[in-house]
Amino acid sequence: MALHPVLESVTARIIERSKPSRGAYLAHLEAARVKGVQRGTLACTNLAHGFAAFPANDKLSLKELKKPSVAIVSAYNDMLSAHQPFERFPALIKDAVRDVGAVAQFAGGTPAMCDGVTQGQPGMELSLFSRDAIAMSTAIALSHNMFDSAVYLGVCDKIVPGLLIGALHFGHLPAVFVPAGPMTTGLSNSEKAKIRQLYAQGKVGRAELLEGESQSYHGAGTCTFYGTANSNQMLMEVMGLHLPGAAFITPNTPLRDELTKAAARRAAVITAQSDEYLPVGHVVDEKAIVNAVVALLTTGGSTNHTLHLVAIAKAAGIVIDWDDFDELSKVVPLLTRIYPNGNADVNHFHAAGGTGFVIRELLNGGLLHDDVTTILGKGLRAHCAEPFLGEGGQGVVWRDAPAESGDEAVLRKITAPFSPDGGTVLVKGNLGRAVMKVSAVKPEHQTVEAPALVFNSQEDFMDAYKAGQLDRDFVAVLRFQGPRANGMPELHALTPALANLQDAGRHVALVTDGRMSGASGKVPAAIHVSPEILAGGPLGRVRDGDLIRVCAKNGTLEALVEPAVWNAREQATADLTPNGVGMGRELFAMFRHSVSEAEKGATTFALPSPIPTIVGLHDKDPVGNTVPGSDEDFSMKKEA
Repeated sequence: MALHPVLESVTARIIERSKPSRGAYLAHLEAARVKGVQRGTLACTNLAHGFAAFPANDKLSLKELKKPSVAIVSAYNDMLSAHQPFERFPALIKDAVRDVGAVAQFAGGTPAMCDGVTQGQPGMELSLFSRDAIAMSTAIALSHNMFDSAVYLGVCDKIVPGLLIGALHFGHLPAVFVPAGPMTTGLSNSEKAKIRQLYAQGKVGRAELLEGESQSYHGAGTCTFYGTANSNQMLMEVMGLHLPGAAFITPNTPLRDELTKAAARRAAVITAQSDEYLPVGHVVDEKAIVNAVVALLTTGGSTNHTLHLVAIAKAAGIVIDWDDFDELSKVVPLLTRIYPNGNADVNHFHAAGGTGFVIRELLNGGLLHDDVTTILGKGLRAHCAEPFLGEGGQGVVWRDAPAESGDEAVLRKITAPFSPDGGTVLVKGNLGRAVMKVSAVKPEHQTVEAPALVFNSQEDFMDAYKAGQLDRDFVAVLRFQGPRANGMPELHALTPALANLQDAGRHVALVTDGRMSGASGKVPAAIHVSPEILAGGPLGRVRDGDLIRVCAKNGTLEALVEPAVWNAREQATADLTPNGVGMGRELFAMFRHSVSEAEKGATTFALPSPIPTIVGLHDKDPVGNTVPGSDEDFSMKKEA
């Protein structure tokens, strides 16, 4: 199938835009490679420290400097349901790599905080920045230079992006991502949402709310709605960093364990010591990033990835922006209905055909690049498969993804999508640039023109709601929620109240420089407004009563104020001192002071800097020869 022309043009634009930084990145990657095992560069004292506590046979393998060593980097803790299963994984991984003549060492752990626990709490102001802290922790784990590849254990919101950013800074090492899987299905997501709205209305009490939440989040594994955590897993699959179909196998099952073992063995055989060398810095290239954006759009995934994918790409020297998302969204059809875009959860999605079905349909429709490198080698079509236990319950075998959807209310072919577009829209105007996710928003709610009500915190909004002051048409302008102001926390506390007002017939919308991710639902919300007020953004000029127009259909985000009046206004100010005190927020001041704007990934890390002597290494030298270390050079070596 020929590639869709928009996919081709967006990819070509990204490649051209990224040439200087991608060239620098690949040159740094090439410089980090060594002949033989990585630990061979260590002095004897260094190496002795590195294996001092290891069992005798493994110590001998490490001492001989022949067999590859696999790092285990884990975000395990037993407070996160999604990460609790990782407690068992290191032992499985160590045994599995011995089967293929390698050694695995637990290189280090990273933080892993839960947005579900910190939602609406001061700790949520550390959440986005935890992504960069996780990337830094990953770098610390790998800094010992003992390892020839790595497996990364992570699932949830900022954790997988953080692990991948860290992995890409060690782009010469192969990387295999190993998920834990979703919890089994509990209380339906629609019933959970109903209880939350009833609680917001005061019609049920805290005891009923807690019981409903406990029935929803009831065991080990990822939350089953399609928020950021499960969007992470979809993206790792389509970027070729998982084994095929690994994302949505439930924890503590025989197939989950066999997939973990198979992933570990794969990490051990794609090192530079083999003829299958697959460094992550070459796996994650411009085409892989475009594939990830397409997968996000076609599944109605979390808007958090309009930040995270930008930051991930940046770590690999690739520059993308919201125009790329918007242009692709116009031609990428919506193939899934998973809550909050439908009633099904990810277990239902997996049973209906899952990730392999989606990848195959997109490839057949010319909307994914097949000519990419994955952890299986060349070509994404190898990932159009689903895993099963092998004979006798041992090992994993893969079969082609189902030819037909098991439930067309959840998953459809590209020839009969739920919607012809991906439902993620760039809106812009005199209020800045923002992202809207409208795949769950009814068409009649996708345009709102109403007076502004300005709030400086979630608490201010909820106080007004509880006091009965919001029974009207309005656009809530929630400001000082950007990364510089307070770390850009999630704003899901507003969702039930706004949904109640919309259900009552009010025309309401939200405009904010904060986040409201994959669980945002049916209320129109222009989020991630960029730049934020502290970076000179125009939200600070909005006043109560200004007529605001938010229109996903026309891509409009406007304050309908006379230009002379608008331009004469001073920026609003607020006392943000409390945002920097308590719950560890003092330690994150450096992040707030140095963070980029939302459209640039809300990250503290810069693009790789081009080195003057290697500018242009991305493709050819001045006389047209392929440059060592470039993606093209790597591809030619693999084919040879």
